[in-house]
Amino acid sequence: MTIIDSQVHAYEANTPTRPWATLPNWPDHVTGDEMVAAMDKVGVDGAIFISAFSMYRYDASYAVEVARAHPGRLAIVKPVDPDDPGVDDVVADWKQTPGAVGIRIMLTRESGRAPDDPGLDRIARAAVRHDFPVNLLCWDNLDAGTALIDRHPDTRFILDHLGILQPRTPPAPEHPWAELPKVLEQ
Repeated sequence: MTIIDSQVHAYEANTPTRPWATLPNWPDHVTGDEMVAAMDKVGVDGAIFISAFSMYRYDASYAVEVARAHPGRLAIVKPVDPDDPGVDDVVADWKQTPGAVGIRIMLTRESGRAPDDPGLDRIARAAVRHDFPVNLLCWDNLDAGTALIDRHPDTRFILDHLGILQPRTPPAPEHPWAELPKVLEQ
């Protein structure tokens, strides 16, 4: 049986050549090589590698490098910028990237973005046009995520992290599964 991890993130140490956008409460690095070694150790054959928005925002160049270094092991997903009026061209270019299997929207509460935002509409339409699913991060904002999904019935959406808030710093939410029934009714 083939075992695929449905969502991993890897990143280099914070350096001037590839600086992090934020400094999360995470290890100094979890490189692609380290991730693949860990996969090998536990018998994972492949993974969907989501470019780490926290570190790299819309730049997926590290994911591309790692996928190229480990052919056949990783499929890659890139966050796309809803404020980019040329997002259709970005998605079209991404479609030509070896290993690319999807794009990602960040629709968290702190983004302050409404589900009817024209940029999100552009992304959803581009995903359909270029035959990509959209990984949707809408934790702690499930109502907005549901509204976006309902607005675009032809777009394939994948709900990141089960829509469940996973804070970057402790403590975990007191009732971490409280939103799960809302996810399951969709």
